[in-house]
Parts: sequence; C-alpha cells; structure tokens
Amino acid sequence: MSEVLRPPFANYELDTAYDEMFEVAGEPRPAYQPLFQRLLDLRPDELRERQQTADIAFLNQGITFTVYGSGEGTERIFPYDLLPRVITADEWTTLERGLKQRITALNLFLKDIYHDGKILADKVVPYDLVYSCRHYRREMRGLKVRRDIYVSVVGTDMVRINDGRFAVLEDNLRVPSGVSYMLANRQVMKRVYPRLFGSYNVRPIDQYGQALLATLRALAPTNRPDPTIVLLTPGVFNSAYYEHTFLARQMGIELVEGRDLLVHDNIVYMRTTAGLRRVDVIYRRVDDDFLDPLAFRPDSILGVAGLFNAYRAGNVALANAIGTGIADDKALYAYVPKIIRYYLGEDPILENVETYLLENESERGYVLANLDKLVVKAVGESGGYGMLIGPHSSAAEREEFRRRILADPRNYIAQPTLALSRAPCFIDGQVESRHVDLRPYILYGEDITIVPGGLTRVALRRGSLVVNSSQGGGSKDTWVLGE
Repeated sequence: MSEVLRPPFANYELDTAYDEMFEVAGEPRPAYQPLFQRLLDLRPDELRERQQTADIAFLNQGITFTVYGSGEGTERIFPYDLLPRVITADEWTTLERGLKQRITALNLFLKDIYHDGKILADKVVPYDLVYSCRHYRREMRGLKVRRDIYVSVVGTDMVRINDGRFAVLEDNLRVPSGVSYMLANRQVMKRVYPRLFGSYNVRPIDQYGQALLATLRALAPTNRPDPTIVLLTPGVFNSAYYEHTFLARQMGIELVEGRDLLVHDNIVYMRTTAGLRRVDVIYRRVDDDFLDPLAFRPDSILGVAGLFNAYRAGNVALANAIGTGIADDKALYAYVPKIIRYYLGEDPILENVETYLLENESERGYVLANLDKLVVKAVGESGGYGMLIGPHSSAAEREEFRRRILADPRNYIAQPTLALSRAPCFIDGQVESRHVDLRPYILYGEDITIVPGGLTRVALRRGSLVVNSSQGGGSKDTWVLGE
C-alpha cells in the first residue's frame, strides 16, 4: 500500500481483515472521503500538534484508568487516538434494531429464570448452565423488580466480521463501564478537529447523561414521584472511579460510598450535612458480592448492611438488578440466539460469534486439539484477563490453559480467532491501521434508548487483537452519521 499512498499513509497496511476506511488500497469508502482528504492536506507536524492538544485535554481532565497488579504505578491517562471512526446511518439503523431486540430478550430471560423458569423446563437453556453460574443469585428467586427491568444499562461489545457486518462478541450486563470515555472523546474531538467535525453530519451523544438519569427515574418506587438517585461507587481506588465522578456530575446526583448510606426499617438513607435523606434509586457500580455484607460477602466494606432487605421490600431500586451476571456469562452467550427466538419469536438481527462450550466433550476435544488457532476465555472474567489468544500464545501458555480447561471445563469457552476490522490510527507521526471493536451503550427505562455512537476501542500495539485499556488498548471517537 505504501506504493499507492503518500504520507501520512505510507505505512498503512491492508490484509484480510475488513478495513473501515478503505475498500481497496487508495480508495476510501464514501463516508471516509472527507477525513481522508483532510489527512492528506495536513502537515505531519500539524497532526502531532493536534495529538498533543488531545493528550493535554485528557491530562487536564484527569481522564484515567487503573491497571491492577502493575508494578509501575496503577493510574494512567486513557490512551486516545486522534482519528474518528465513521459509521453510516444505515449501518447504525441495523445495529440499533439488533441491540434493542437483544436487551428485550435478555430481560425476559432474567425475569423467567428468577420466576417461572419456563425456558429451562422447555430445555431451551440447560438447568445446569444457569444454576452452576457463580452470578446466579438464588436470593432473587420470586423477587419482583420495578417494571420487570433487570438490566437498565448495557454495554454490548461488537466486532465487524470480514464481510463488513457487525456481530456481537459479548454482553456486559453487570456494571458496564467506559461510557465516560465515549463522552470525553467527543468533547476532545470537537476541540481538536472543529472544522472537520462541523463538515460531517455527526449525530450527537451529549444527551447520554440526561438519558441515563431518565432511565434511573423510571425505576423509582411508584410512591416516590420525585425520587432521590445516587451513584454508589467502591471508592477512589476503583479502576473506573473517574467515570463514576463524571457520570454523577453529568446527572447532577450524589456520588456515594457504602459508608455514606444506612438502612433503617428497610428504607435506605443517605447521610448529609442536613441529616438523613431517603434514597430511592441506586445506580450501583459495585458488584453483587460486595453490595450487602448481611446478604452476600460478610467481609465487604464497600456495601450497605441491610440493602438487600430494602431492595426485596421494594423500597429502593437498583440498576442493574442483582443477579444479572448470569445473562453475560460467556457460556450462556452461546444460547442468546435461541433466547431471542424463544421469547420474541424472531430471528436475531445481530449474529453471535461461533462459540464452543467446553463442558461438551466433543467440542472440548476439538478445542484442546486446536488451542493454537482459537481464543479461549474464562466465562466470568472481563478486561482482557483470563484469556488465551492461540495464534499469539506460547507452548507453555497453551499447556497452562489445557490444564485449566480439563480441571474446570464449565469455566471456559472458545471462539475462532477473529480478524477484527481495522481502522486508521495516528501512530508515531503516521496513519496506520489497527484492530478495533465497538461498545454501544443501551438504556432501558420507560423506553429503550441508544445514543448514536459508542466506545470504539483500539488495539494500539501493532498486530494485537486485545483492545482493553488494561492490556495496552486505547479508544477513539465514534461518528454515527445522520441520514
């Protein structure tokens, strides 16, 4: 490709993966034509200056994430790529329809397994798969949740496959993170590329904070017309603490820790300088295990003693509901197409990635014989941890995963190694292609709302397929175009 394009594209590579910008070498897709021309017109030092402007903006705003277990300090500025990713209106329409279908079916599934269990009795989903999941909460059996909405905030990970269609890689239904980076990326992009941004018909995302607030208000107990809503954070040492403060500020609600709340007579109260104030809705960024030391882990200092009883009594709403983790178990993911057909009587609009369940003896045998070609994931992990990427692994790593799979096959799934689509990124003064995915954010309150965009995560290391920030990834702004 370097023979076709002049700088800054001299090092741009095309391979078998779908390329977001180019149909073939030197021929940008129509949606990318203005960006392509702008990059050709800019001097290399101008691109560097704009990258520095973006980096300084992130630094000044304290946009950070935490890497656990890092020996060189945990707090880091979130890596940001200068070049936007562009999604056409038609592509977004299909994504939006598919995501609404998916969250509707998964909510119906959660209601069913915690009440009548019809899908289990009909043997569409195996009993053992549900009841062996560590995120299944027997305490939620028969508990009525407001509006029957178990999952109010979802971040679904999407990838493009080789023909350009989007497929779902995994669902994040417990405490999905990253939306603050989506919003911050847009703010910085407007500052760095004001004229380019203005020349594109980019749909806005600034309304996310108010859409989230409206979603949380819709979950309030029926007798609380003017509900008090708080965001419950584990505290300043949590990897997503920046996001917690950002979202609380966007919504104009209090950011609280467990020690700021108490429960009396099954009512949750917040300590304030003016005395106790009743709390009606908690947007919790604390995992189930740590929410209430009386109901779950007794050693937790992050939660609130008695919170589950208040929740069970219907005096406070939680978003997301306790026990939703069963629906983002990576083994259950393989059944989502059947779940959609069972509850909605429709074919899935968005397809799944082929998935091998390692409790199945024949599928396990195939995976063990092909560890060098597949991706193996622990079913309950996130952030890129507990994962083997076969083609990039060593013999010792594959042997270690072989032992883990044989010891606990329920805890692992395998998928083909996908050639994630590539998008243009500004790397060391040049525009180069890097692998990307997409995490749109879906809100479910009175209605289902999806802001037009999402967090495009980038595998910044050359050849890497891991987009997680904890594993060397970054992000870029996502432009969904209007009609």
